[in-house]
Amino acid sequence: MPKHAIPGYARLNRTHKLSAAGVAAAGAAALVFAVVPGSAGAEQGHDKAAQNVKPVAFSAVDDAAKAQQDSITKQADASAQQAEKDAADAKKKAADEAKAKEEADAKAKAEQERKDQEAASRSADRAAAPAPKTYSNDLDGWIRESLDIMQKHGIPGSYDGLYRNIMRESTGNPQAVNGYDSNAQQGTPSKGLLQVIDPTFQAYHVEGTSWDIFDPVANIVAACNYAAATYGSMDNVNSAY
Repeated sequence: MPKHAIPGYARLNRTHKLSAAGVAAAGAAALVFAVVPGSAGAEQGHDKAAQNVKPVAFSAVDDAAKAQQDSITKQADASAQQAEKDAADAKKKAADEAKAKEEADAKAKAEQERKDQEAASRSADRAAAPAPKTYSNDLDGWIRESLDIMQKHGIPGSYDGLYRNIMRESTGNPQAVNGYDSNAQQGTPSKGLLQVIDPTFQAYHVEGTSWDIFDPVANIVAACNYAAATYGSMDNVNSAY
């Protein structure tokens, strides 16, 4: 059905349309002023309140940033303190090691000096001590060694007295054995340089000499010890004793 056939419907011309648009704009303006007061005081109060209100989102971000910065600062401080402690510990350890080394070196030096002094002392003692006396391995040497031992033990006798009796008894043969005298007939023959029987040799043996009756020095010293006890000295013996 054509719009003009509807009862009460009349076509709007251009003037009518402009009038309707103006009414609509006026109504919107009225709505705006109803929602937001248009007075100058209200607007100023609103602006002042807006200046005093800080957005919640920005406040939370600032707090988080400050907490993070505090955490970083604390970590940096802790790292610095640990570094200082490590440096102090390393310095103390180095000082302790240096001191220990110094003490060890001083101890080693003192020990070496002590050893050197002992070695020098031993060398001085050896230099001061007389060289060991040596004797020839013959009748002269046997008599001289026997006289030195006799002197230490307080046994009297002289070189001439020993030599004279030795030559008479064995002619200087340390292995001489008398197989025909009374001692031999009793089973104890006289033996050695001064023809001593075994019981006499054992009874008058001198400490530090051999227990072998045929040892020339041991034989002479034991015989002289017996002669000193019986005759006063081997020098007093001029025949079989």
